[in-house]
Amino acid sequence: MRFAIPLGVFVLMAGLLGYGLTLDPRKVPSVLIDKPAPAFSLAKLHEPEKVLTEKDFLGQVWILNIWASWCVSCRAEHVIITRLAEKKLAPVIGLNYKDQPKDAKRWLQELGDPYDASLMDIDGRVGIDWGVYGVPETFIIGADGLIKYKHIGPVTQESLDAEIIPMLKQLTS
Repeated sequence: MRFAIPLGVFVLMAGLLGYGLTLDPRKVPSVLIDKPAPAFSLAKLHEPEKVLTEKDFLGQVWILNIWASWCVSCRAEHVIITRLAEKKLAPVIGLNYKDQPKDAKRWLQELGDPYDASLMDIDGRVGIDWGVYGVPETFIIGADGLIKYKHIGPVTQESLDAEIIPMLKQLTS
């Protein structure tokens, strides 16, 4: 009996750990799915005198890609986001997260600018409202203003082909 309780606790902990290791860390459930896109009012990176809000996108499906010039994964993802933007399935809006405007502009000039608009979230408050864990993250927002999809981490060609493009086609047809 003296060993039964510690052995039972060990078996339970090992079982929970084993189950946790089978989960995909990119499939973190978001409480924002099917909820309204969080409110924001942000200046555009290239035209800081112009401000966009989530209401500017009502009535259309759109993509929000959260990125930063200091983000190594964002650099790896950039070519895929460019391919997505070239398909013209929906406007691709960049949310430049916790970055300096001069660094963000230089990064886009160097790699190319796939965004219909880039918005500046210098202090990261809007990212927090969107439940950002880290960059990059990508959201698909429906014409009704509800978040339909969240991708954590860099978008890959596989996730683009298997998840994002089918969702966009479904929402825009």
